[in-house]
Amino acid sequence: MLDFITINEHSSIRINEGKIIYSDPYNISGAPHDADIVLITHSHFDHYSPDDIRKVMKSDTVIVCPTSMNEPKELGLTVKQVSAGEKFEVLGVKFEAVPAYNIGKPFHPQSNGWLGYIIDNPEHGRIYIAGDTDITPDNKQVKCDIALIPAGGTYTTDASQAAELVNTIRPKYAVPIHYGTVAGNPADGEKFRMAVDNGIEVVIKI
Repeated sequence: MLDFITINEHSSIRINEGKIIYSDPYNISGAPHDADIVLITHSHFDHYSPDDIRKVMKSDTVIVCPTSMNEPKELGLTVKQVSAGEKFEVLGVKFEAVPAYNIGKPFHPQSNGWLGYIIDNPEHGRIYIAGDTDITPDNKQVKCDIALIPAGGTYTTDASQAAELVNTIRPKYAVPIHYGTVAGNPADGEKFRMAVDNGIEVVIKI
């Protein structure tokens, strides 16, 4: 199920949408050098890892990151900086940038302008990668077919909160991420599955 999406671990995602898109590559094994586009949600070490980007990047890879991040320029690649709410296109792939932030936690302030992304593809529909976030007025408005939502708690939504967000936005498929290593534990995926409404298919990738 959703074989074109793989989760390396945590929030390290690879999507084959005609173009190979990585989001927050982290703890990559080997050196596939196959990335057409790398999405960076924010600057924390488990999301912006230059060493892991070097393992997946090619000479013509395009990096997408928040306007508040200048660090990716050190990699010598084309860098596209975007802001929350922006719709844009990279290598023929359409994207939207969605705000990602905490409410009542200090780790991801809204003022930092950090992001999640929606990949809009005719074949698979709208794929929402939430980034490190809580339930917010912004992400409760997201329209998507596939949602990848953090479920590990501490820094983000926990499993029950992630399910609450999914039950609000009602994608066809929901994939829990951001648990099992840096945050949360391996059981969080099943906790999430049990809390998601019938009619939304949960796909466990970690």
